[in-house]
Amino acid sequence: MAYISISRGFTASLSERFDEMVKSIRLTLHRRRVFKQTQRELNALSSRELADLGIHRTMITRIALEAAYGK
Repeated sequence: MAYISISRGFTASLSERFDEMVKSIRLTLHRRRVFKQTQRELNALSSRELADLGIHRTMITRIALEAAYGK
């Protein structure tokens, strides 16, 4: 005789899953804010100020990504 076993992967309740989704969205928005702010602040610097920091304009996006999302 064959047996069928159904196993659901979700052990969390609906409200717990919703809370996790909200946390994930908030984290994503926070990271995006950090990225945009870093990019905006670095773009506001003159080329001379960036050179003093050892940064070239082509590096700004990468630096902003690292600030927001890590390496």
